[in-house]
Amino acid sequence: MTRITVDSLTKEYGDTVALDDVSFEIPEGEFVVVLGVSGSGKSTLLRCLNGLTDPTGGEIVVGDEEVTSLRRDVAMIFQQHNIIGQMTAYSNALTGSLGRNRFLTSLFQLQDREEKLRALRALDTVGLLNESQQKARRMSGGQQQRVGIARALVQEPSVLLADEPVASLDPGSAQQVMGYLRTAAEERGLTAVISLHQVNLARKFGQRFIGLRDGQKVFDGYREEMTMDIVDEIYGDIDTEGMLAETETETGGGSPDSTVDEPTTDEGSTEA
Repeated sequence: MTRITVDSLTKEYGDTVALDDVSFEIPEGEFVVVLGVSGSGKSTLLRCLNGLTDPTGGEIVVGDEEVTSLRRDVAMIFQQHNIIGQMTAYSNALTGSLGRNRFLTSLFQLQDREEKLRALRALDTVGLLNESQQKARRMSGGQQQRVGIARALVQEPSVLLADEPVASLDPGSAQQVMGYLRTAAEERGLTAVISLHQVNLARKFGQRFIGLRDGQKVFDGYREEMTMDIVDEIYGDIDTEGMLAETETETGGGSPDSTVDEPTTDEGSTEA
């Protein structure tokens, strides 16, 4: 497990301030959801945490080391799955080991037995072991995102980041993916930071919540503290009626397999 410390983080793009003096600490193993509208700074924060974007000011420390570049112990899951459609779910998951293997070893899948077992275990974690040999392009959006999670797990990170991982999914698939994310983090003892805009999903799966508005941190607390007034402070003039409606259970109730993804054709339509 790894602690994250963010101290006075600022990121500017010309005259635009994407992050404005943001500070917080995340203890080892916590599952944190970052909330805010588009443009609030969520993606910039995650990219700074991952070393993809250099901050203008401030400091980020993961474990005992300052983040100055990409790190193998920090895995990132993106909204667009970034998996290769012509490859199987297993082959895509196995690419998570690229940082530990030479290019040709990875290209011809000559990784050792442990690496290959690691990929299969990751697919099992996200409920796709039986689909390991299915081409990614034949999978639904939710299944493809779960392959992306498996690939991140094969990286063997201590910190798991996810930038709007369910934004393009239907509600059932979104809950399923969030359930697998939470399960993976718990089973592997990962510190997780997930950005979302859906408050109901956040409350169902998150332990702690950080709210961003116009690049500033306006909330940092736990489920019982996130009232409608706090939601209004995070989302401003956006109609938030019903955003705090109770979900089936407050802690993620039921198995992630309680909803079923439908496979898609090459053109992306649902198969009969």
